[in-house]
Formats: sequence, C-alpha cells, structure tokens
Amino acid sequence: MEQLRVTDNTIETPKTCAFTGHRELGKDFSARKLKIEIKALIEKGVDTFYNGMAVGFDLIAAETVLAFKRRYKHIKLIACIPCPDQDKYFSDRDKKRYVKVCQAADERVVLFERYTNYCMQARDRYMAERADVLITYCKKDTGGTAYTVRYFKKIHAENEIIFI
Repeated sequence: MEQLRVTDNTIETPKTCAFTGHRELGKDFSARKLKIEIKALIEKGVDTFYNGMAVGFDLIAAETVLAFKRRYKHIKLIACIPCPDQDKYFSDRDKKRYVKVCQAADERVVLFERYTNYCMQARDRYMAERADVLITYCKKDTGGTAYTVRYFKKIHAENEIIFI
C-alpha cells in the first residue's frame, strides 16, 4: 500500500528513498525481494535513491538502482560517502564495485575531508533526513544499520520502512 504524506493540507507521494543494511548478509537475504521493492517504489514515483556505499547491502542496492536506470532514465542514485577513503579496507573485488558505482552515480556527496569517529553516523543521518522511505536489511538491534532505522523512525514516524 502506498504511503502518502499530508503536508499543509496537500498529499505528497514519496519521492526519495535511502538504503541501510549490514555488511554481511545472511542466508535469508533476498536480492529478488530488494529488486521487487525498488521497482515498486519507482513505479509509485520515487526518483531519488540515497546510498551509503558500504560493502554488503549498500553496494547491492546501489547496483540494483543502476540496473533500473537503463529502463527508468529519470531516477537518480546519490552516493553518500562519509570520507574519501571509505573503501580503504574493502577487498579488491569490493573496491572495484565501489569505484564503478561511484562513477555511475548521478551525484557523489562526500561529508568529511577525512575519517572521523562520527562520519559514518553523520552519513546515515544525512540520508535518513532526506528520505521519504527507508529500505533496510536489519537483523540486529545494535550497530550502524539499527541506529539508522531508529533515527529514521524518530524523525519520520509516519514514513514507510521496508524490511528486506
């Protein structure tokens, strides 16, 4: 069911979506379900997708959005990068994927000039504050993904969260 927001007595459909999820994906993770949910949002009018560019769920979600851009030319992927060397500890394979996604993104937002103890949370807040809908793969009550889900609920209590 489509979530609608009422703002100043006008009804708005969601236009923006953010992703948050774990680096390690369990056997229950479904790339197919992620694809179905992204397509459904695009067909409801979501045209901008914010992605934190971390290994695991984030990169899969970004690659899925980029695949949809072939059919839905109007959608945008915003790569939300906490610091320039976010990929410092990525495997060679994940670094290549990261670079490819960054190059294909419609916009790259780098939040800090260098790594800080709070740059990842700042990135998560940045995305949550701009999103009408959150798609998440969250299986734990602790960590960055759980933090982002809680923060999104706090600032957008009426908005939809889609669990993959």
